[in-house]
Amino acid sequence: MSPPGDIRWIMSVLPHRYPLLLVDRVEELEAQRRIVAIKAVTINEPFFNGHFPGHPVMPGVLVVEAMAQAGGILLLHEVPERESKLVYFTSIERARFRRPVVPGDVLRFEVDVVRLRRVHAKLECKAFVDGQLTAEAILSSAMVDR
Repeated sequence: MSPPGDIRWIMSVLPHRYPLLLVDRVEELEAQRRIVAIKAVTINEPFFNGHFPGHPVMPGVLVVEAMAQAGGILLLHEVPERESKLVYFTSIERARFRRPVVPGDVLRFEVDVVRLRRVHAKLECKAFVDGQLTAEAILSSAMVDR
């Protein structure tokens, strides 16, 4: 088994794969409380081909998806038989985008549990680049069987 935090461990927790796996590393993880994760944004990302030619910007919806994936790691990592589970969005509240994310940026996601039930969760998510707030949202989810 890979050490917690590296990409092989992340892939053992999340079902996402290229090109939609948007978390590269987990730096901190407090079970049922908090996660800090990283995404290195490179010009090789497939979405940059069309968003926008000559002026590459990571789509905001993918920044939110990346925050959700970090939250998914937090919610799934201790679940027995997690390969038989999925975490779905149930709501996105107060999403705000403060600055564009461009190739060369390193996104740092900080996700804190607001409320955690057996299958439902509410998470406060923030994304930073170089210590500056880039995006934030309150994400709610439900864990379901695959």
